[in-house]
Amino acid sequence: MPLAATSLKLPRNLKARIEKLARRSGASAHALMVQALAEHVDLAERRQSFLDDAARADEFMQKSGTGYAMRDVHAYVAATARGRAAKRPKPVRWRG
Repeated sequence: MPLAATSLKLPRNLKARIEKLARRSGASAHALMVQALAEHVDLAERRQSFLDDAARADEFMQKSGTGYAMRDVHAYVAATARGRAAKRPKPVRWRG
C-alpha cells in the first residue's frame, strides 16, 4: 500500500500518553497512532453508513405510507436479544 507522509501536532500531554501506551504494548507510537486513526475512521464511516441507511428508510416510509408498529419492533428486538424465536413484525399502513 502506498504511504503518504503527514505532520501531526499533538498536545504534549497526549503525546506522552501515546508514548507510554506504546511502550507498554510493545508497539511504536507511530503504529499506535495509525491504528487509532484507522479504527476511528472505520467507526465514523460505519456510523455515516448507518445514518444514510436510516435516511433512505425514512424517505421510503414517508413515500409509501408503510412502516412498522413500534411495539411490534420492540417486542421482536427484545425476544431476539434474549435468544428467543420471534416473528418479524409485519409492515402496516400508517397513512392513507
